Amino acid sequence: MLKQHRELSMSIRRMIENNEEAGIRPSKTYQSFVAAAGGHRELNFIEKDVRNYITREVRNVSEQEDAKEFGKYLLRMKEKNPNFFFELQLEEDQSIKLAFWADARSRAAFEYFGDVISFDTTYNTNRYNLVCGSFVGVNHHGQSTLLGCSLMKNEEIESFKWLFQSWSKDSFDRNWNDFLLNFGLADNKWLSGSREQAERESDAADFHTLIPCATKSCIEAQFQDAYTHAKFREVQAQFRGKANCITRLKNSALGYSVYDVGEQVSSSIFNKFVVTYDSVAAEVKCQCLLFESRGILCRHALSVLSFEQISQVSPRYILERWSKKVKRRHTHIKSSHDEPLMEPRSKRFDQLVFRSQNICEFASESKELTAILHRAYDNVMAEMESLKAKRKGTSSLSHEDANLESVNELQSPPRIRTRGRPKNRLGSKLEKQIANATKKKKTKVLSEVKVLFFKFVAIEFIFLVNSLGNVCVLYFR
Repeated sequence: MLKQHRELSMSIRRMIENNEEAGIRPSKTYQSFVAAAGGHRELNFIEKDVRNYITREVRNVSEQEDAKEFGKYLLRMKEKNPNFFFELQLEEDQSIKLAFWADARSRAAFEYFGDVISFDTTYNTNRYNLVCGSFVGVNHHGQSTLLGCSLMKNEEIESFKWLFQSWSKDSFDRNWNDFLLNFGLADNKWLSGSREQAERESDAADFHTLIPCATKSCIEAQFQDAYTHAKFREVQAQFRGKANCITRLKNSALGYSVYDVGEQVSSSIFNKFVVTYDSVAAEVKCQCLLFESRGILCRHALSVLSFEQISQVSPRYILERWSKKVKRRHTHIKSSHDEPLMEPRSKRFDQLVFRSQNICEFASESKELTAILHRAYDNVMAEMESLKAKRKGTSSLSHEDANLESVNELQSPPRIRTRGRPKNRLGSKLEKQIANATKKKKTKVLSEVKVLFFKFVAIEFIFLVNSLGNVCVLYFR
């Protein structure tokens, strides 16, 4: 296929942009076009055109502009939500050395899930070799929740020192109630966003569904009523594991008892754990320290509570952070997602496609409706082509009526490729006409001079012949 015959339509370009934003590889995008068209020959472009469009148009931010775009992104997020926090440390040449940022939702989530935080610097960026760090907590469903992000030029002690100072400077203990009231977010419903989508769905399942208990234990029912589904399943795993435990009282005095709990892990192997129970304080502790590390009572402690015939555990063992009944303020705050920067034409195209889908779906119900739509399309197309023809060649743009949309509509002149070394200067059409006229004039003058010269030579020749004739006559006389 010749290059001048290859073209990407508006719908194709929009699909390429959407797929690129979704992380779909260019090869997969092209194969989807091939499958939809029914073969490679049905397309008027090739895979290279798709890749070139992504390189030129979609990823058109140069390396020199990356830092500026990153700064603009932070400012946009701050403008959308005043509680978006960021801080940068720059080198002498104004390049980014360290960066930290956290959105309003992450800062609010820290209030509930900031008891245990992991800081991970596993990943780095390819282009600038910056270390990407993430502050991650665990929410009430046992899912990872992002509490902050960072970029570091190196992993030296001073870099970590600055980063953790920025982390502490980001005042998570501010009054979020006042913030929610000031911005009218107290009664907001869930807002869209990929990061909180899983938490949203889990919360809905917790309130509208119920996981049945695996045993007849009242303690299990106590956790069933309080905990989220994800955490209750972990509790149930401990209740099922209790069946493999053999409990034996070692000694007891003044309400304080010590138990040996043997857990059968295979046909002939038992692991032994020491569990203490204080009946006065209603406190149970196990040597495995599962509750201290994960916030869930272990099967060894549950076995001892069953041995003691305890029907209700102390509230200290039902942690609020795993509760499905607590209304957490961070769920009312939208994550800071940047909107894709779209040209006005792309926005109009998407709006038209969205509306036309409903019309086409309705019209496809019968042949009569389809015919009506076809006639309407033909009339509208004729009207638009007429309007476009009137505007063609007469459009103008002045400082008085120019706006951002009209400027974005401007297109660059077509690029012309030349062979070999180009001339220093290409003369205009007018200059060529003047040169040609001058050349013709010079040619005409030269012709007239030549005519006069030949006339002069002829006259001189005739005069010379006549003179020679007279001389000859005199001589012969």
